[in-house]
Amino acid sequence: QVQLVESGGGLVQPGGSLRLSCAASGSIFSINAMGWYRQAPGKQRELVAAITSGGGTNYADSVKGRFTISGDNAKNTVYLQMNSLKPEDTAVYYCNSLITTAGNLGHYDYWGQGTQVTVSS
Repeated sequence: QVQLVESGGGLVQPGGSLRLSCAASGSIFSINAMGWYRQAPGKQRELVAAITSGGGTNYADSVKGRFTISGDNAKNTVYLQMNSLKPEDTAVYYCNSLITTAGNLGHYDYWGQGTQVTVSS
């Protein structure tokens, strides 16, 4: 079994910064990609940023230049540095990972439990 554990959400004023972390643990053979999605009330879940095992990154247009995704392969951890936060960034942020599991070498998509980010004065 694989678990993704997120941390770092909270309340911040507009223009402020937060750093989210997501650590994967369990029966992992390899991590192919990790990313962050978000879902605001009444809206669909959307991709915020993603990073591959090779270091390639992808960002939503709305966060380019403000958010930075990075990974620590040794710790099976992905980070999302969020700067210049805006009220429209308010959402539940979910960690996602495409993982090859040990044993059966199956490819599975895993999700974290979500962490609330609120940007408000």
